[in-house]
Amino acid sequence: MSRPLLFLDVDGPLNPWAAQPERRPEGYTTLRVALHPGRPLRVWLNPSHGPALLALDYDLCWATTWMDAANRWIAPVVGLPELPYVDFGTGLFAERPDGVHWKTAAIVEYAKGRPFAWVDDEQSEADERYVAENHPAPALLLHVNPRIGMREPDFRALEEWAARFRAP
Repeated sequence: MSRPLLFLDVDGPLNPWAAQPERRPEGYTTLRVALHPGRPLRVWLNPSHGPALLALDYDLCWATTWMDAANRWIAPVVGLPELPYVDFGTGLFAERPDGVHWKTAAIVEYAKGRPFAWVDDEQSEADERYVAENHPAPALLLHVNPRIGMREPDFRALEEWAARFRAP
């Protein structure tokens, strides 16, 4: 059986954007990113996240509004190689009348029936239902608090979930 996919959001899980603006979390570094002309974004990243993610038994994939820009700005700071990414195309930020997050259908499509875990700070029960009804393989939607980002319990949950797909 192949390894499950791990879809990674940046803002929330890796960049605790909702933390108090004047208090960078311990272990994080500050990055100023000018994705678009104007005021640069303040991004907090923890360099220990990359090695911790690489140690998990998953195939990693970006699932973020950063799309391919995550490889230029985020991956080098956290110690990840260039990763594939979900291209949300015209679905980027498109609201749905059913309350399903705009990322969800694209992630399910990208997974093509493979087991996956999705780490984000914006999933809801509507997303859980959508995945259950439209994805034939197991899936874990792991919500991360955007005030604190990914922590040891999150990595442990991912590790335990992926263990069920290892060959005996």
